[in-house]
Amino acid sequence: MTDSHDLHAPQAEEERDDMERVKLDNKRILFNLLPAHVAQHFLMSNPRNMDLYYQSYSQVGVMFASIPNFNDFYIELDGNNMGVECLRLLNEIIADFDELMDKDFYKDLEKIKTIGSTYMAAVGLAPTAGTRAKKSISSHLSTLADFAIDMFDVLDEINYQSYNDFVLRVGINVGPVVAGVIGARRPQYDIWGNTVNVASRMDSTGVQGRIQVTEEVHRLLRKCAYHFVCRGKVSVKGKGEMLTYFLEGRTDGNGSHPRPLHLERKMCAYGRAGGQARRPPLCPAAGPPIRAGLPPVPTGQYLPPAAAGKEA
Repeated sequence: MTDSHDLHAPQAEEERDDMERVKLDNKRILFNLLPAHVAQHFLMSNPRNMDLYYQSYSQVGVMFASIPNFNDFYIELDGNNMGVECLRLLNEIIADFDELMDKDFYKDLEKIKTIGSTYMAAVGLAPTAGTRAKKSISSHLSTLADFAIDMFDVLDEINYQSYNDFVLRVGINVGPVVAGVIGARRPQYDIWGNTVNVASRMDSTGVQGRIQVTEEVHRLLRKCAYHFVCRGKVSVKGKGEMLTYFLEGRTDGNGSHPRPLHLERKMCAYGRAGGQARRPPLCPAAGPPIRAGLPPVPTGQYLPPAAAGKEA
């Protein structure tokens, strides 16, 4: 007679393999939802321990990058499949920003979330224990500034491929934040604090096609290879008048600034669409796009406080 154990052994092994696959799938989902160090925390924790996860940081760079004229292109018409094609293009834009962040050079950055057509990211949240050398906040901010500059090139390429004219507007701030995970069914990692609020205001009170930064960001990066223009004082909700700067681009190390953001830039060959034929526009505008904010300031020109503008 055949031993019953022999009969059930293949089935048991198959069930174990299925369980391992499920565990791997769950782990993959967790690491997509949360930063690696946070996901690892939950994997190592007791499943019954539902304590709130949070972590305080003294110096974190926070960036908000929005496409303020995207809503001008979002038209709910039958010919546009009720706006689905416009959302398809927005998804492509966000996916290309994600692809840019996946580059090894930007491994210290963390995408926090997207809010409509606004992309939120931060730097300085990953732990630096072990053999990994601790980077200075200036180094972290430099990485975030480079990412913001490269985002303009990514959007340029998408505009070229889709015959659109989307414009990026970026705000950056630095300071203390609290990070944590909220929710049980759909846990979300997020950051909070005055630093985050001001970073958001740097975006919303900014100018299309420009990167607006706080005085503290300027102080930390002014000795690095970047060119800044003082915008002047801007009225910021909850903060009053704040002195801000425009990050104009990288310098070549000799004091010159060959790629200011508000001037015409050459299309780069970045992204999945690089090298392909230009596609017809997916999101035709109902009219000329509404351009909020101030016109570009010529390089080196100071914008007096009276003309700095109010909050949008």
